[in-house]
Amino acid sequence: MNFEERDLYGMYKVSTTSASGPDASHGPGPNLMGADTLVGNDVYNKDSVDIGDIKEIMINMNTGRVSYAVLSFGGFLGMGEKLFAVPWEALKLDTTNKRFELDVNKERLEGAPGFDKNHWPDMADKTWEAGIHAYYGTQPYSEPPRV
Repeated sequence: MNFEERDLYGMYKVSTTSASGPDASHGPGPNLMGADTLVGNDVYNKDSVDIGDIKEIMINMNTGRVSYAVLSFGGFLGMGEKLFAVPWEALKLDTTNKRFELDVNKERLEGAPGFDKNHWPDMADKTWEAGIHAYYGTQPYSEPPRV
């Protein structure tokens, strides 16, 4: 399922009669997206292989920024699935195919640091954060906390 199919409020609809010309979109997407419309979106790699879907979006409450998308991979009907915290910066929105893209092959994802739904890591731990960012080749976002 993709973000357009979850769009309960018409954020991503295309208007055929707009002041900006025919077929101009209105609303915030795709530059601003509703979190509820992103949970459940498919994630593919650059080889167009389905590598999972977004189960949760983790927001850093000190900075107000999205830190991670929690992806599920493997398992059957929720049994035996492995969860992965992927730095938000590692994901790219593919608006053409209405899905996310993660530049990692299936074998690398299988070896990624993961967890199960009953044993979540301490995502606020700086050592854990550094390891996850190193694995996906991203940099932790650093900004002073909001006041």
